[in-house]
Amino acid sequence: MTELSILLGRFPKARLGHHPTPLEPMPNLAKQFVDQKLWVKRDDCNGLAFGGNKVRQLEYYLGEAQSCRADSLLITGAVQSNFVRLAAAAANKLGMQCHVQLENRVSKNTTAYKNSGNVLLDRMLGAEIHYYDQGEDEEGADRQLHDIADQLKKHGRKPYIIHLAPGHRPLGALGYVEAAIELLKQVADRNISFDKIVVPSGSGNTHAGLLFGLRALGDKTPVEGICVRRDAPSQVLRISSRAEQLAELLGTTNPVTDHDINLTDRFLLPAYGQLNPATAQAIKQAAKTESLILDPVYSGKTMAGFLAFAQSMPAPGNILFWHTGGAPAVFAYPDELGN
Repeated sequence: MTELSILLGRFPKARLGHHPTPLEPMPNLAKQFVDQKLWVKRDDCNGLAFGGNKVRQLEYYLGEAQSCRADSLLITGAVQSNFVRLAAAAANKLGMQCHVQLENRVSKNTTAYKNSGNVLLDRMLGAEIHYYDQGEDEEGADRQLHDIADQLKKHGRKPYIIHLAPGHRPLGALGYVEAAIELLKQVADRNISFDKIVVPSGSGNTHAGLLFGLRALGDKTPVEGICVRRDAPSQVLRISSRAEQLAELLGTTNPVTDHDINLTDRFLLPAYGQLNPATAQAIKQAAKTESLILDPVYSGKTMAGFLAFAQSMPAPGNILFWHTGGAPAVFAYPDELGN
């Protein structure tokens, strides 16, 4: 057992996902590149209500919630949030009530966007749905969650809040510190190494957690974050802060340097949750070659970045795409993806 595993073991954890997730080659997608070997880490296959990266994060949030004897889970996110959907599913598994708050982050008013995909699943899972009319006010969204929590307390409930704003302990990032341990074991078992790992970078928990874990274990593989929510300079600050918070949370030194934080916002525009031509093409390529279903918000933009990196690699190598899930969201974009 590594020292990092021992540190992680101090935190309560709810078992929600099927881990380890598969590590697979993508030979069909790789055919368009000369001598590049493409791989995918299938966190879309971890078992809970369509799966996704948030399952690993929820295991630590819900572990703490259980230790606090909470009976109600509160979370906020975009209308088509994967995190919200998985929180509702996790709450059900653990016998908790779930209140989800949907934020107006994306200027999209179609019936499909408002009622299909993750929103439909939120309702099927029995979550109590609230709304927040702003889309870029993380502190305000959290405050409204606290208002809901106060009302629940008046009725004898014990709420647990998963905050959105970055000033809170990044418990969810521990799930991706742990994922780094999992990946390096798979790499060792298969006697391979990666020249680059490509991940989405939004809230920062997945990106920062994985990067922190790899560096803490002495692995120097470049981790490329694809910005899906904000521009690269802003996201650099967020990942740097997350890494510092993780070091404090784990009670260890921070192994992440400024040089380790690689980000591109080339595929962000026109905005969060909105498609660009490169992302639409990447989603269709992944589906038609490897039968991977990617969403327009996170995994699709990440695949667009992944393919660009594969194209520009100066020498043959192994590149890993970390599939964070999001399949239900495709049903909110039928016009854009169905043509």
